[in-house]
Amino acid sequence: MRLHLSVSREVRLPVLLASLTVLFAAPAAAQSGKLRIVQTNSAGDNVHIIDPATNRVVQVIDGIPKVHGVAAAPDGATLYFSNEIHRTLEIVPTDVMKVVERIPLSGRPHNVAISNDGRKVYVAIIADCNCVDVVDLEKGEVVKSIPTLGTVHNVFMSPDGRHVAAGMIGARTLTIIDTSIDEAIWSLHFSGRTTGGYADGGVRPMAFEAHPDGSTKRLFVQISNYHGVYAVDFEKRRVVRKLDMPSLPISRVTNDALQGSPGHGLAVSPDGRQLWSTSKPNGHVYAWSLPDLEYVGGVEVGHIPDWLTMTPDSRYLYVANAGSNDVSVVDTKEMREIARIPVGQTPKRNKTVVFP
Repeated sequence: MRLHLSVSREVRLPVLLASLTVLFAAPAAAQSGKLRIVQTNSAGDNVHIIDPATNRVVQVIDGIPKVHGVAAAPDGATLYFSNEIHRTLEIVPTDVMKVVERIPLSGRPHNVAISNDGRKVYVAIIADCNCVDVVDLEKGEVVKSIPTLGTVHNVFMSPDGRHVAAGMIGARTLTIIDTSIDEAIWSLHFSGRTTGGYADGGVRPMAFEAHPDGSTKRLFVQISNYHGVYAVDFEKRRVVRKLDMPSLPISRVTNDALQGSPGHGLAVSPDGRQLWSTSKPNGHVYAWSLPDLEYVGGVEVGHIPDWLTMTPDSRYLYVANAGSNDVSVVDTKEMREIARIPVGQTPKRNKTVVFP
């Protein structure tokens, strides 16, 4: 039996209404809200909130064990976390900073993505179901489980909100979902081999590059056992380029906690001018210019960098260092680390949010 756990209808209704007032609330939040970095801790039971103005932790959300993905309502009023222990989607209003509702899912969840109108959350299901769950936030329940070719590790929303990219590790497949019908419309399979002889193909983090009209131009993909990034032409539906990350002397490389993903963390800058990637073995982040994909350079950060998020002005990059339990702050203009912020146990997924 699956139970829908809810604090109360009175608590839930304001949360849902806040998420649905996107067109009116989002501009106000962008102008007068509080910019925050939401940092999950994958081996802990809490989430840290960082103020980029001071680069200090200003709040901690407790009571979410083994949190995986994070999404935010477009107006910043609500955070959504996937909980691997409870197999639920956790709802956290930013004015109370605690879990007020848990929505049961079809299986153990990984990453999450939210629709541009704030009505639906898409949840990658990594166990118990080969599917992506669609959570209707107004109804407070899973309304559809979209079949996939394997269990899903990551889901990412396209900038225009028209598509969700679902990445599978075991099935070595990237599947594109049309959000207007919530069905898979095409897939790309990876079955090449790296120069080291290991079979690649497991789909890890992804990032979208948009055309001027907001539609998807390219999808950047990190692949298991490949120390670099694949560039996928969205219209041609094929890999058009591979970006190798630099090799360092063996004395400066660590193979701890690679988990088959030497690159695990991608970000296209909000201004569309740069692509950033983590390198776990090198303890660096690397950048390429857009749209030409010319290599820009790298910055040394903490141990096992595992995820990225950027400030809206594209100036600062926040890097979750899973091995050193901290977050590196990188100045993308000066190409240097300017701060390191202690957080929880094994930080991974993070997100930039403007709170109301």
